[in-house]
Amino acid sequence: MKDRIIILVLITIMVLNAMDVFVDINLNVPLWHVLGETIIVIVSAFAALLLIHDLRSRSRSLNRLATKLKDANLQIQSLSGEMESERKHYGQVIQAQFNDWNLTLGEQQVAILILKGLSLKEIASVRETKEATVRQQASSLYQKSNLHGRHELSAWFLEDFLN
Repeated sequence: MKDRIIILVLITIMVLNAMDVFVDINLNVPLWHVLGETIIVIVSAFAALLLIHDLRSRSRSLNRLATKLKDANLQIQSLSGEMESERKHYGQVIQAQFNDWNLTLGEQQVAILILKGLSLKEIASVRETKEATVRQQASSLYQKSNLHGRHELSAWFLEDFLN
């Protein structure tokens, strides 16, 4: 908006000074005065044209950016759908592995919460059970899976992503 006002002011200056130049020529005003006002007309016209060009260039650039942003949003939505599908598939893979290890429902719940990074105390709180029960279930799941703790459990499920 500010640029458009400046363009309007420059065009107004140009038009008024051009009219003044024509009047001064008809009144036989000294040449140096006519030349000075002519320079003002030319400079204001040049400045207005530069500003118009810059405004159009920025407008085209903003339109290109808007198009790129729209395309990026579409890609993000597409990826979000794919990620959701892969997340569900990964959950199924985890569940299948729990079944292969013959984990009880409680051990599966503990394993999921360990994979999410919760401490045994936090797991006990979430599951509304005693910490000793959670410790026993964690110990049992490590024994059934032949793993030696939360780090190996997490690494077991992340290993395929790192290759």
